[in-house]
Amino acid sequence: MAAGEEAQVIVVGAGPAGSSAALHLARAGVDVLLLEKGDFPREKVCGDGLTPRGVHQLVRMGIDLDEPGWMRNRGMRWICGGHQADIDWPGLGRYPDFGLTRTRHDFDDILVRHARAAGARLRVGVKVTGPVRDRAGRIVGVEAVTGAEREPAVHRAPLVIAAEGASARTALAMGLERDRRRSIATAARRYYLSPTRTKDEYLELWADLRCSRTGRDLPGYGWIFPLGDGRVNVGLGALPHRRHGTVDLRATFDRWLARLPEEWGLREENADSPLRSAALPMGFNRHPQYGRGLLLVGDSGGMISPWSGEGIAEAMEAAEIAAETVALALTRPEGPRREQALHRYPAEIRRRWGRYYRLGNLAADQIFSRVGYRPLLHPRVMASPALVNTLARLLTQLTDEPSRDATDRVLSTLLRLVPAGRRR
Repeated sequence: MAAGEEAQVIVVGAGPAGSSAALHLARAGVDVLLLEKGDFPREKVCGDGLTPRGVHQLVRMGIDLDEPGWMRNRGMRWICGGHQADIDWPGLGRYPDFGLTRTRHDFDDILVRHARAAGARLRVGVKVTGPVRDRAGRIVGVEAVTGAEREPAVHRAPLVIAAEGASARTALAMGLERDRRRSIATAARRYYLSPTRTKDEYLELWADLRCSRTGRDLPGYGWIFPLGDGRVNVGLGALPHRRHGTVDLRATFDRWLARLPEEWGLREENADSPLRSAALPMGFNRHPQYGRGLLLVGDSGGMISPWSGEGIAEAMEAAEIAAETVALALTRPEGPRREQALHRYPAEIRRRWGRYYRLGNLAADQIFSRVGYRPLLHPRVMASPALVNTLARLLTQLTDEPSRDATDRVLSTLLRLVPAGRRR
């Protein structure tokens, strides 16, 4: 067995959630060990788009957004039933007024390099195989295998942050099962060479797609996101209802692209990647977010927004909350006082997103998974700038605190009417 390492905190997984957590911890002076089963740069299935909420997190981490490779956008373009609405990102004091695109191949690599520069110890090619527990069942480290030889090792730390994505292996090994009441969406995406669309100023969303097998409205939407390098990211996501069965993403994808203008170049001969798919755990589908020395961040905790399917911004934001909580908790001796500090993490997650996700889960279950987004984008809604902007800010959770305009006040009032839900 290889010699393991010790740290104050182990972070499992170096995607946006794990790298962000490691970066914030290292900047706070915490000795953090970041374990990643793959290597960098690496491919990940994703829409590659960031709303201003995600851009806000990059600014907080000190990422240089003027470097080559970042593609800025002005807002979203919604298309539904022959109607189109261009929606600029709001000029809020809290968030930037632009979004970004960048492939996960580059994005994850940038974040992990910043984490290392901040002082995190990165170990790649390390696959965590299970938790190490003490007699009370508390996690005190992880078992792992390293490299092609799969050499075993045990790494130890009093706290572990699980940021492994949808697999959530460490959480499952600690007995944290997925909430079966929460559906898991599926997304598929492909890159295309498209000189006519690659510099578009808007993230384009299509809400009037039909499932190839049933002809029903797609319980989700399609997207075309410009990357600025000659390519676009084209994909669709679906949140199938239990009664309607699964969606044939490939056939639905092909059916949609056949509708699009030939001059856009979204045809087989211009494809720059295979069609790849991935699961999207949504709506806080795993609880608790903290317990027995383990914190769940990002997809491991099912933190993808049930409103939009966005997950990167939520992962990075939760990572910052987790890192701040852990850094403060480590100033206290082990025992009840430290545990009290660590339980601030789920409490803060609940304060920021509890009502929003609770309402989003209801909307996903009763509307999106049954009939998609078409009912929300009624022609009367699309024709009203005030309604479209309010809906856009609801779907992307772009509000200010305290409220700065009428839209903020409407959304704040709406969320205050949602029951807080019980603590977990």
